[in-house]
Amino acid sequence: MTVRETVLHPVILAGIAINTFVLAIGLLAAHAGPDAFTALSREDGLIEWLQFLAFAALALLLAFVTLDRFAQQRRASLEVLALAGLTGLVALAAVEEISWFQRVLNVETPAFFQQHNRQLETNLHNLFIGEVNLHKQVIVRIIFIVGITHNLILPVLAIFRPAVRGRIESLGLYLPPLAAAISYLVLLALSQVLLDHPRRGELGETFGAIHYLSTSFAAYFVGVRYQRPLFTLREDRTRVSWMFAWFMAFLVFVAWLLAAGYRPAGA
Repeated sequence: MTVRETVLHPVILAGIAINTFVLAIGLLAAHAGPDAFTALSREDGLIEWLQFLAFAALALLLAFVTLDRFAQQRRASLEVLALAGLTGLVALAAVEEISWFQRVLNVETPAFFQQHNRQLETNLHNLFIGEVNLHKQVIVRIIFIVGITHNLILPVLAIFRPAVRGRIESLGLYLPPLAAAISYLVLLALSQVLLDHPRRGELGETFGAIHYLSTSFAAYFVGVRYQRPLFTLREDRTRVSWMFAWFMAFLVFVAWLLAAGYRPAGA
């Protein structure tokens, strides 16, 4: 049974609240000066660790849903393969954010990445391929097209053509509630308009990670605008929703602890 609540759902509210908090501290840091915002968005800072934790948690959620679907169907259907692919993609995003634990493990950057990575880190998204900046010229454009399509075009289309939502769900995907999607896009736009800093894009990445963490849980686990949730009893949906909302808030606290633990010398 589809749950109709959208913005008023505790998990969706938690996601919007966390993203609003991130934007607020970003604006406060920018007001304090460019160095303060650089410190906030630095590698192994609060924003980077929050991205990693959100993507890692999302990968675990998707892996659970993938295994559940496989157990039900007993075959590698298109739905299962799509969910497995999404799980791998999100897990890749998580480890890419912290350069595959390079700084955590104190591993020296290999020669190839020293030569071709714009930040001299062991990750793929900051590579230069010839004269092409993979992140700015390819990945950002793909993310923009996919984000607008998934968060605006398809949810609006589904209002007039409900079969669109059913078709997307049959492929193992979901559509975020339009209200939640608009909240995400508005915060993203505000971060671009109100901030003038070369690392302001880090806020947008965090918004996306938190937005998809909250809406994926809301859809797959408790059925917000989704037909086949893992939890079907209303009492169970309510309990697990509030638990997950508090868990998301806890991720912010853990990110702060990790950022403090990896503070550069003299900072």
